[in-house]
Amino acid sequence: MSYQVEAQAAYVLHTRPYRETSLLVDLFTLEQGRVSAVVKGARSPRSRMRAMMQPFTPLQISWRGRHELKTLTQAEAVAAPLFLKGSALICGLYVNELLERLLQPSDPHPRLYVYYQYVLNELLAANDIELALRTFEQQLLQQLGYQFDVQQCQPERIYRYDSAQGFVSVAEITDTQKPYCFSGEQLLGIVAEQYHRPEIRRAAKRLMRLALETQMGSRPLRSRELLQGYIPKSILPEL
Repeated sequence: MSYQVEAQAAYVLHTRPYRETSLLVDLFTLEQGRVSAVVKGARSPRSRMRAMMQPFTPLQISWRGRHELKTLTQAEAVAAPLFLKGSALICGLYVNELLERLLQPSDPHPRLYVYYQYVLNELLAANDIELALRTFEQQLLQQLGYQFDVQQCQPERIYRYDSAQGFVSVAEITDTQKPYCFSGEQLLGIVAEQYHRPEIRRAAKRLMRLALETQMGSRPLRSRELLQGYIPKSILPEL
Protein backbone atom coordinates (compact mmCIF):
# COMPACT_ATOMS: atom_id res chain seq x y z
CA MET A 1 0.00 0.00 0.00
CA SER A 2 1.30 3.45 -0.88
CA TYR A 3 2.59 5.81 1.77
CA GLN A 4 -0.02 8.47 0.94
CA VAL A 5 -3.67 7.64 0.24
CA GLU A 6 -5.92 10.40 -1.03
CA ALA A 7 -9.65 11.13 -1.18
CA GLN A 8 -11.19 7.98 0.28
CA ALA A 9 -14.90 7.72 1.09
CA ALA A 10 -15.26 6.76 4.76
CA TYR A 11 -17.31 6.66 7.94
CA VAL A 12 -16.05 6.78 11.54
CA LEU A 13 -16.72 3.56 13.46
CA HIS A 14 -15.19 4.41 16.83
CA THR A 15 -12.91 6.98 18.47
CA ARG A 16 -10.85 7.03 21.64
CA PRO A 17 -8.48 9.59 23.19
CA TYR A 18 -4.82 9.49 22.25
CA ARG A 19 -2.20 11.43 24.17
CA GLU A 20 -3.18 14.94 25.24
CA THR A 21 -5.10 16.33 22.26
CA SER A 22 -5.37 13.62 19.62
CA LEU A 23 -7.73 10.77 18.76
CA LEU A 24 -7.34 7.20 17.62
CA VAL A 25 -10.06 6.60 15.04
CA ASP A 26 -11.32 3.40 13.45
CA LEU A 27 -12.75 4.09 9.99
CA PHE A 28 -14.65 2.04 7.43
CA THR A 29 -13.54 3.09 3.96
CA LEU A 30 -14.91 2.22 0.54
CA GLU A 31 -11.65 1.13 -1.07
CA GLN A 32 -9.38 0.13 1.81
CA GLY A 33 -11.80 -1.46 4.29
CA ARG A 34 -11.15 -0.84 7.98
CA VAL A 35 -8.40 1.68 8.67
CA SER A 36 -7.09 2.89 12.05
CA ALA A 37 -5.54 6.35 12.19
CA VAL A 38 -4.26 9.02 14.54
CA VAL A 39 -6.01 12.37 14.15
CA LYS A 40 -3.58 14.85 15.61
CA GLY A 41 -5.04 17.67 17.68
CA ALA A 42 -8.62 16.51 17.10
CA ARG A 43 -9.53 16.99 20.77
CA SER A 44 -8.40 20.58 20.76
CA PRO A 45 -11.35 23.02 21.06
CA ARG A 46 -10.20 24.83 17.90
CA SER A 47 -9.72 21.72 15.77
CA ARG A 48 -11.86 21.59 12.63
CA MET A 49 -11.51 17.80 12.75
CA ARG A 50 -13.30 17.53 16.08
CA ALA A 51 -16.85 17.83 14.77
CA MET A 52 -16.22 15.54 11.81
CA MET A 53 -14.80 12.62 13.78
CA GLN A 54 -18.27 11.41 14.71
CA PRO A 55 -20.10 8.25 13.63
CA PHE A 56 -22.59 8.36 10.76
CA THR A 57 -20.99 11.34 8.97
CA PRO A 58 -20.06 10.67 5.31
CA LEU A 59 -16.43 11.74 4.90
CA GLN A 60 -13.70 12.03 2.33
CA ILE A 61 -10.36 11.43 3.98
CA SER A 62 -6.64 11.21 3.21
CA TRP A 63 -3.90 9.59 5.27
CA ARG A 64 -0.27 8.61 5.23
CA GLY A 65 1.65 5.73 6.76
CA ARG A 66 3.02 2.32 5.79
CA HIS A 67 2.10 0.52 9.00
CA GLU A 68 -1.29 -0.55 10.37
CA LEU A 69 -1.76 2.70 12.31
CA LYS A 70 -2.01 5.62 9.87
CA THR A 71 -1.98 9.37 10.34
CA LEU A 72 -5.03 11.21 9.03
CA THR A 73 -3.93 14.22 6.99
CA GLN A 74 -7.24 15.57 5.71
CA ALA A 75 -10.97 15.08 6.21
CA GLU A 76 -14.00 16.72 4.66
CA ALA A 77 -17.67 16.03 5.32
CA VAL A 78 -19.30 15.31 1.95
CA ALA A 79 -22.86 15.32 3.31
CA ALA A 80 -24.72 16.17 6.47
CA PRO A 81 -24.35 13.64 9.32
CA LEU A 82 -27.16 11.16 9.87
CA PHE A 83 -28.74 12.14 13.17
CA LEU A 84 -29.89 8.80 14.55
CA LYS A 85 -31.92 8.87 17.74
CA GLY A 86 -33.17 6.42 20.34
CA SER A 87 -33.24 2.81 19.24
CA ALA A 88 -31.91 3.71 15.78
CA LEU A 89 -28.81 5.28 17.36
CA ILE A 90 -28.10 2.23 19.50
CA CYS A 91 -28.60 -0.06 16.51
CA GLY A 92 -26.18 2.08 14.52
CA LEU A 93 -23.56 1.76 17.25
CA TYR A 94 -24.15 -2.00 17.25
CA VAL A 95 -23.52 -2.15 13.48
CA ASN A 96 -20.36 -0.06 13.86
CA GLU A 97 -19.03 -2.37 16.54
CA LEU A 98 -19.64 -5.44 14.39
CA LEU A 99 -17.50 -3.90 11.66
CA GLU A 100 -14.83 -2.81 14.11
CA ARG A 101 -14.62 -6.28 15.63
CA LEU A 102 -14.94 -8.44 12.52
CA LEU A 103 -13.15 -6.65 9.67
CA GLN A 104 -9.43 -7.16 9.22
CA PRO A 105 -7.30 -4.02 8.65
CA SER A 106 -6.98 -2.86 5.03
CA ASP A 107 -9.24 -5.63 3.70
CA PRO A 108 -11.54 -3.96 1.13
CA HIS A 109 -15.26 -4.75 1.15
CA PRO A 110 -16.87 -2.28 -1.29
CA ARG A 111 -20.12 -4.26 -1.49
CA LEU A 112 -20.41 -4.27 2.30
CA TYR A 113 -19.78 -0.51 2.30
CA VAL A 114 -22.90 -0.10 0.15
CA TYR A 115 -24.90 -2.25 2.58
CA TYR A 116 -23.55 -0.18 5.46
CA GLN A 117 -24.96 2.94 3.82
CA TYR A 118 -28.21 1.05 3.28
CA VAL A 119 -28.56 0.06 6.93
CA LEU A 120 -27.80 3.61 8.13
CA ASN A 121 -30.46 5.06 5.83
CA GLU A 122 -32.96 2.45 6.98
CA LEU A 123 -32.20 3.24 10.61
CA LEU A 124 -32.71 6.93 9.87
CA ALA A 125 -36.07 6.24 8.21
CA ALA A 126 -37.00 3.84 11.05
CA ASN A 127 -39.40 1.95 8.79
CA ASP A 128 -38.26 -1.60 9.58
CA ILE A 129 -35.18 -1.70 11.79
CA GLU A 130 -35.32 -5.46 12.27
CA LEU A 131 -35.34 -6.13 8.51
CA ALA A 132 -32.42 -3.76 7.97
CA LEU A 133 -30.32 -5.40 10.69
CA ARG A 134 -30.96 -8.96 9.53
CA THR A 135 -30.10 -8.03 5.94
CA PHE A 136 -26.89 -6.30 6.99
CA GLU A 137 -25.80 -9.12 9.30
CA GLN A 138 -26.29 -11.67 6.55
CA GLN A 139 -24.31 -9.57 4.07
CA LEU A 140 -21.55 -9.05 6.64
CA LEU A 141 -21.20 -12.78 7.21
CA GLN A 142 -21.12 -13.43 3.47
CA GLN A 143 -18.40 -10.83 2.95
CA LEU A 144 -16.36 -12.54 5.66
CA GLY A 145 -16.60 -15.74 3.65
CA TYR A 146 -19.21 -17.33 5.90
CA GLN A 147 -21.96 -18.81 3.76
CA PHE A 148 -25.06 -20.61 5.02
CA ASP A 149 -25.00 -23.76 2.89
CA VAL A 150 -28.59 -24.98 2.74
CA GLN A 151 -28.52 -26.68 -0.67
CA GLN A 152 -29.06 -30.11 0.87
CA CYS A 153 -31.65 -28.96 3.42
CA GLN A 154 -35.17 -30.32 3.06
CA PRO A 155 -38.06 -28.16 4.30
CA GLU A 156 -39.65 -30.87 6.47
CA ARG A 157 -36.45 -31.93 8.28
CA ILE A 158 -34.78 -30.49 11.39
CA TYR A 159 -31.15 -29.36 11.38
CA ARG A 160 -28.70 -28.50 14.14
CA TYR A 161 -26.34 -25.62 13.52
CA ASP A 162 -22.69 -26.55 14.00
CA SER A 163 -20.06 -23.85 13.49
CA ALA A 164 -17.62 -26.36 12.00
CA GLN A 165 -19.92 -28.71 10.07
CA GLY A 166 -22.75 -26.41 9.07
CA PHE A 167 -26.27 -27.79 9.32
CA VAL A 168 -26.52 -31.39 10.55
CA SER A 169 -29.78 -33.31 10.20
CA VAL A 170 -31.16 -34.59 13.51
CA ALA A 171 -33.93 -37.09 14.25
CA GLU A 172 -34.69 -35.80 17.76
CA ILE A 173 -34.08 -32.48 19.52
CA THR A 174 -32.74 -32.53 23.07
CA ASP A 175 -33.11 -29.57 25.42
CA THR A 176 -29.44 -28.69 25.02
CA GLN A 177 -29.69 -28.83 21.22
CA LYS A 178 -32.88 -26.79 20.94
CA PRO A 179 -31.25 -23.33 20.70
CA TYR A 180 -29.15 -24.61 17.77
CA CYS A 181 -31.95 -26.31 15.81
CA PHE A 182 -33.91 -25.02 12.82
CA SER A 183 -36.36 -26.48 10.37
CA GLY A 184 -35.22 -26.78 6.78
CA GLU A 185 -38.06 -24.45 5.84
CA GLN A 186 -36.68 -21.79 8.20
CA LEU A 187 -33.14 -22.11 6.83
CA LEU A 188 -34.30 -21.88 3.23
CA GLY A 189 -36.39 -18.84 4.12
CA ILE A 190 -33.44 -17.11 5.81
CA VAL A 191 -31.14 -17.57 2.84
CA ALA A 192 -33.91 -16.32 0.54
CA GLU A 193 -34.36 -13.31 2.90
CA GLN A 194 -38.08 -13.99 3.32
CA TYR A 195 -38.22 -11.60 6.23
CA HIS A 196 -41.85 -10.70 5.62
CA ARG A 197 -42.63 -13.98 7.44
CA PRO A 198 -42.51 -13.57 11.26
CA GLU A 199 -41.27 -17.12 11.84
CA ILE A 200 -38.35 -16.53 9.45
CA ARG A 201 -37.43 -13.31 11.26
CA ARG A 202 -37.37 -15.09 14.61
CA ALA A 203 -35.25 -17.91 13.25
CA ALA A 204 -32.90 -15.46 11.51
CA LYS A 205 -32.32 -13.53 14.72
CA ARG A 206 -31.27 -16.73 16.45
CA LEU A 207 -29.09 -17.96 13.59
CA MET A 208 -27.32 -14.62 13.13
CA ARG A 209 -26.55 -14.56 16.86
CA LEU A 210 -24.97 -18.01 16.67
CA ALA A 211 -22.96 -17.23 13.54
CA LEU A 212 -21.71 -13.87 14.80
CA GLU A 213 -20.66 -15.38 18.11
CA THR A 214 -18.62 -17.93 16.19
CA GLN A 215 -16.81 -15.13 14.36
CA MET A 216 -16.28 -12.80 17.33
CA GLY A 217 -15.47 -15.22 20.12
CA SER A 218 -16.52 -14.91 23.74
CA ARG A 219 -15.51 -11.27 24.34
CA PRO A 220 -18.80 -9.33 24.68
CA LEU A 221 -19.66 -6.30 22.60
CA ARG A 222 -19.15 -2.93 24.24
CA SER A 223 -22.61 -1.90 23.04
CA ARG A 224 -24.27 -4.67 25.04
CA GLU A 225 -24.93 -2.43 28.04
CA LEU A 226 -26.77 0.03 25.81
CA LEU A 227 -28.80 -2.71 24.15
CA GLN A 228 -30.02 -4.33 27.32
CA GLY A 229 -33.25 -2.87 28.57
CA TYR A 230 -33.67 -0.50 25.63
CA ILE A 231 -34.04 -2.47 22.41
CA PRO A 232 -36.70 -5.18 22.21
CA LYS A 233 -35.16 -8.65 22.19
CA SER A 234 -37.13 -9.42 19.03
CA ILE A 235 -34.96 -6.96 17.11
CA LEU A 236 -31.33 -7.42 18.12
CA PRO A 237 -29.41 -10.66 18.55
CA GLU A 238 -28.81 -11.50 22.19
CA LEU A 239 -25.05 -10.92 22.02
